[in-house]
Amino acid sequence: MRRARRRAEARPPLRSALEIFDRLGAAPWAERARAELRATGDSAPAARPADALAALTPQELQVVRLAAAGVSNRDIAAQLFLSHRTVEYHLYKAYPKLGIGSRQELAGLV
Repeated sequence: MRRARRRAEARPPLRSALEIFDRLGAAPWAERARAELRATGDSAPAARPADALAALTPQELQVVRLAAAGVSNRDIAAQLFLSHRTVEYHLYKAYPKLGIGSRQELAGLV
């Protein structure tokens, strides 16, 4: 559709394809869909790391999963036998690795 100069019509299927390719981890296909979206004049979202959770240490992963489930920092600390300051530190280090900035975004990622 895009090559037939029907750019507006091409955007919804390309967005859908990009979302599916990202979810499946099909990086080459996702990048191609991203390029096609840009060619239609749409701004394609930036690529996320294939498995952002793989960049976390085992301790950070435990803390992130509990935080994503809605457990408070103090309760996470009690469950993992850590101080609440250590939990805060692990979250502070994990957010940039995951490309997020808040606890609300964390719930959507994990």
